[in-house]
Amino acid sequence: MKRLLLPLAMIAAASTAAAEQVNLPSDLSWTAFGTTSSGYAQSVGIGQMLDAQHDTSLRIIPGENDVARMIPLKNGQSDICACGIASYFAQEGVMMFADSDWGPQRLYTLFNNVGTNGQTAAIAADAGVESIADLRGKRVTWIKGSPANNTNMTALLAFGGLTWDDVERVEVPGWRQSIEAVLNGQSDASWASTLTGSLSRIAASPRGLMFPELPHGDAEGWARAQGIAPWFAPTIVESYVEDSGVDGPYQGMNYPYPLFVATPNIPDDTAYGLTKAIMENYDAIKDAGPSMNGYAADRQILSYIFPVHPAAIAYYKEAGLWTDEDQAHNDGLLKRQDVLAGAWEQMQGSDLDGEAFAAEWIKVRAAALNEAGLPIIFN
Repeated sequence: MKRLLLPLAMIAAASTAAAEQVNLPSDLSWTAFGTTSSGYAQSVGIGQMLDAQHDTSLRIIPGENDVARMIPLKNGQSDICACGIASYFAQEGVMMFADSDWGPQRLYTLFNNVGTNGQTAAIAADAGVESIADLRGKRVTWIKGSPANNTNMTALLAFGGLTWDDVERVEVPGWRQSIEAVLNGQSDASWASTLTGSLSRIAASPRGLMFPELPHGDAEGWARAQGIAPWFAPTIVESYVEDSGVDGPYQGMNYPYPLFVATPNIPDDTAYGLTKAIMENYDAIKDAGPSMNGYAADRQILSYIFPVHPAAIAYYKEAGLWTDEDQAHNDGLLKRQDVLAGAWEQMQGSDLDGEAFAAEWIKVRAAALNEAGLPIIFN
């Protein structure tokens, strides 16, 4: 059955944990990407710190796809999801979550890993591309069953004023095959992190590798991109695979990975204690796994695409990191969740199913957001 979506008034009245202490349970669980992922390795490092510092045993539940990682959270079998950007799709109730068993999920963030890498198109250097606009007429991979990656690429193309109609779409069955397609000369560009190890093969090949800049002063480009992918965040990219043709830090894009999200059911003590434990034990975890530098307190993006849990806000206020602007942004995100919850209520009792249900929900959702004066983003 659908998860209960609490109204904003009840959330605002929720108590927050005492600001001076960490009171974590002896056992904690969260879902993460598969065992070979950097997100899983980071979780192991955090678990070692929690065990050593707070006698808390962390159980990591690997999920091989976006829905699998969200199910234990939805069903109350895990406290947190160390998720990717598809958790935002769950909050919005779109794509694989535009389903009668899902719908918009009320989610909070606690903290995130905002790394020094970038998320971008990995482009073969021999394709003659210098900017995103130069991808016009080039071959770009489309990964079947991967809406997160494909939406990212759609937004990146939009940055350069392009759509999929302006490029040659090369369909591949999975992300690994998308990298192979560039390496083997079947495609010119694929979505990746600048630190993805397999990109070294492209860099060392006769094709070579380049990452395009996304100039932070290009307001129109950023508006087009963020209109499709609000999670895009301007970033100075400092970390990337060797021999990528990059000469020093450059203006690009990144978004947090993992994103640590929870439902309103997480106890305040856990939300507060875990946030404080991560933020104040950074030195103990920074070398415990790959790309751990993004957990530093000064790298947190507190005004982002998820509202921050009230108990985590209590910590950020205590640490002097929470601003009036953050609060205003947070309130706006909570309002959006309320609007989506109200729209979802209109779908209850519908006799539609499958694609017909999803199509009707997207219409109802768009109408509710439009009436509230909020961006629709997905339609």
